[in-house]
Amino acid sequence: MGLTSDKVLWAAVSAAVLLFVGTVLLWPRLARRGLWAVCGRVGLLLAVQLALFAAAGLAANRSFGFYASWDDLFGREKDQGVVVDHAAGGGAGGARLEVVGSERLAGAPGARAAGGTVEEVRVVGRTSRIASPAYVYLPPEYHRPEYRTHRFRAAVVLTGYPGTARALVDKLHYPRTARDLAARGRMEPMILVMLRPTVAPPRDTECVDVPDGPRTETFFARDLPEAVGAHYRVTGGRGAWGVVGNSTGGYCALKLALHHPEVFGAGAGLSAYYEAPVDATTGDLFHGDVERQNHANLWWYLRHGPAADTSLLVSSSESGETNYRDTLRFIERVKDTRRTRVSSIILESGGHNFNTWRREIPPTLEWMSGRLAAR
Repeated sequence: MGLTSDKVLWAAVSAAVLLFVGTVLLWPRLARRGLWAVCGRVGLLLAVQLALFAAAGLAANRSFGFYASWDDLFGREKDQGVVVDHAAGGGAGGARLEVVGSERLAGAPGARAAGGTVEEVRVVGRTSRIASPAYVYLPPEYHRPEYRTHRFRAAVVLTGYPGTARALVDKLHYPRTARDLAARGRMEPMILVMLRPTVAPPRDTECVDVPDGPRTETFFARDLPEAVGAHYRVTGGRGAWGVVGNSTGGYCALKLALHHPEVFGAGAGLSAYYEAPVDATTGDLFHGDVERQNHANLWWYLRHGPAADTSLLVSSSESGETNYRDTLRFIERVKDTRRTRVSSIILESGGHNFNTWRREIPPTLEWMSGRLAAR
């Protein structure tokens, strides 16, 4: 049974309930002196606590999509990391995108037509040699005969760390939100390419080209648009793509838009931070390369890097988010560049969680559609 399955969750909840009831029933028999009685009480209390902790953890994981499988949880996931595939450079365009599954999305409320398609894909990068799973949302217009020659705007959508790409579909509702906004005429129909920034699990590479390691930034800025553009009808040209993410994905989105404005005309960071951390999950990202480290620091890059002709959106809340003051300071720093444009969503309250991001995603997609269509 999978980590996120209903059976596992209900088994944990049932075990917690049974252990609690058993503790209540057995406590009188163990309420006497003696080593075995004391050990029995301690054992029952520990068992109940562990069962409650497991049930709460499984429920939280289902809600927030931290880990996709048992191997992911215990750091044993290896089949979706960096691959060396020399044949990948031999095909048309060099990059590969393979569709491995597809599902139809229901239509918008009150609409008779279908609401588009969500395809599960696997992308292999020509330059980075990174292979990553993803989900691609195709709006309903994509399949209509009158749009058969039309090319659609596209946006990369990133989770936080560790995150699961499926959570972008099921928990954050990106396809459904894009479908509803387009049906109401609030945004242009747009292709969404949804994946997590952890392309070399379980390592958190912070969308950095790690020396002698995963070339994550190259994958997102070069290989992914190339592979998607070769497979789907995506608009080309300077700044035709958007990128949006939450938490770690938000940092990556802002960095990709600043570093690669020729690709990303708009980047939105929801609850983002502005400097790559170096900790146990990331390992040594820079190997002593000060220039690489500076470029990954958005504060430094805004002041010393080339001014980027792109649009940025940042979000935070006055109560509940730790990045509030940094976000206000980041807005002022961007305004000083006089070329990069910046917008913001500041809530009165909202934590670092899916509920907050679901409140911010509709205006974010509407903002992004307007910025890309205007270019």
